Amino acid sequence: MAQRTVRTVLVLLFDDVQSLDVTGPVEVFAGAEKHTPGTYRIRTASLDGAPVRTSSGLSVVPDGALTDAADPDTLIVPGGRGTRRPHPRLTAWLRGHGPRARRLVSVCTGAVLLARAGLLDGRRATTHWAYCDRLARDHPAVDVDPDPIYIRDGHVATSAGVTSGIDLALALVEEDLGRDAALTVARHLVVFLRRPGNQAQFSAQLAAQTARREPLRELQQWITEHPGADLGVEALAARVSLSPRHFARAFQAETGMTPGRYVDRVRLEHARRLLEDTGDGVEEVSRASGYGTSEAMRRAFVKALGTPPAEYRRRFRPAPVH
Repeated sequence: MAQRTVRTVLVLLFDDVQSLDVTGPVEVFAGAEKHTPGTYRIRTASLDGAPVRTSSGLSVVPDGALTDAADPDTLIVPGGRGTRRPHPRLTAWLRGHGPRARRLVSVCTGAVLLARAGLLDGRRATTHWAYCDRLARDHPAVDVDPDPIYIRDGHVATSAGVTSGIDLALALVEEDLGRDAALTVARHLVVFLRRPGNQAQFSAQLAAQTARREPLRELQQWITEHPGADLGVEALAARVSLSPRHFARAFQAETGMTPGRYVDRVRLEHARRLLEDTGDGVEEVSRASGYGTSEAMRRAFVKALGTPPAEYRRRFRPAPVH
């Protein structure tokens, strides 16, 4: 019997770290180790091995100092307020040791630390939606995408808000140990193993701002409730008694996105929900979601999610409970 490879997972700690950014991925890898013993060795380390205080006030005692840590298989860099003014030695350690890990992972604003160390230059990355603009402004060499819950670019993986670190860790466990192991861990943590990395951080309604004017606010809600209707600019403009040109300008000014993009997001979200939660056929889902044909829906899914509808359903629909 071949000897199993033990993968070291090292989690970086620092003062004012976000505790969920640490504990979420740690619980995933710890659960995978329980499922398949001898797979993961989980370690935590701070700059000098001293205890750290999280942003919520919890004290965490690390296993040791970063200076004594061996190069890990997977290096996890969490976020939190402590990423705003990191210790120069922490940035230097990341710059020197980050590239040596087989997988370099950030959770939430941990991406800021990777960017400061130059480890995201020329790469596509994400972080918490509230910090995407700042990350892009402060580090123009990074291709920041504010939409996905996580992104993998080569050996580097970045994730969005705190809970997306769990989604990314589950994806890494699935890569290492297979889908059954990842599903077991997900069920134990009472989360779904079904969120693809390029799922948007927010639903269409949350991603867009709420319009100030009541007619436009009501129209936003109407669109989400009628994805199969005629949602062209002319039809929508008529519903709020505006010219198409005036409507398009007003909608974008008040919501932050064009009517077409908002409709695209609503329809994709509706179709995904039907594929995940119902047994409706692809043709039926495409009509109900406003795509008209299954081919039009397939093109939309491949463009937005990188996978066709049938494969999306196979991968992300929860398994039936027997």
